Amino acid sequence: MDLAVESLRAARTRADLRLAPGERLLAGGTWLFSEPQPGVTGLVDLTTLGWEPLERTRDGLRVAATCTVEQLAAHTPDPAWTAWPLVGACADALLMSFKVQGQATVGGNVAMALPAGAMTALLVALDAVAVVWTPDGGERRSAVADVVVGPGRTTLAPGEVLRAFDVPGHALRARAAVRQVSLTAVGRSASLVVARRDADGTVTLTVTAATPRPVQHRFASLPTSSQVSGVLAGLEWYDDVHGAPDWRRAVTTLLAHEVVEEVTA
Repeated sequence: MDLAVESLRAARTRADLRLAPGERLLAGGTWLFSEPQPGVTGLVDLTTLGWEPLERTRDGLRVAATCTVEQLAAHTPDPAWTAWPLVGACADALLMSFKVQGQATVGGNVAMALPAGAMTALLVALDAVAVVWTPDGGERRSAVADVVVGPGRTTLAPGEVLRAFDVPGHALRARAAVRQVSLTAVGRSASLVVARRDADGTVTLTVTAATPRPVQHRFASLPTSSQVSGVLAGLEWYDDVHGAPDWRRAVTTLLAHEVVEEVTA
């Protein structure tokens, strides 16, 4: 899809991220170029800021917002990161070609706030914290689970920019299991469920795609089957062409029990 834009600016500093009327931020552009964008007259390229895609931290990993899905999936993890297979599973859940994986960014997937956003699911499941640049030159931090608040809606204020995602080491070193289902063989995710068991015995259940926004629940210890069912019973289920609410509820309940059983066996 061609965009009727009049300008393209390469961002070099934070000051370049101040948008003029009609300008939009550009990272991978896989959604931006996929359909008409009325009112968009200019683009500001985030990738020219030169952010390192992935950086090891003292106890974890920082993923730049401009890191591509391909770069994330190709990263060689620390041998202790037993939860790392989640990365490949979530990347595959996006059902994109290798060409798209080479352009689509982690930050773009989160900023789109689609229920089926698999990078959102990955980051929420790993307790990632979003680093957000604010227009006044500062930054704020927010759990990714709190950034996406509904289909196409986030807590990002005008002028704010996703800078990176900090993934804690305790989550990367956890035992994890993931399940994904679509209404059709190669369709958009209708439910993506992750369970994680930390070294201290805490079990974290994350549900995405089947719900309008990411849902996360922590059990202080091994949950019973009834406790898992009870958590799911009160959820709001998403409704679109990729799956009806009652079907999403049924398959999510099945998948949730499977992943919890896997990490606690």
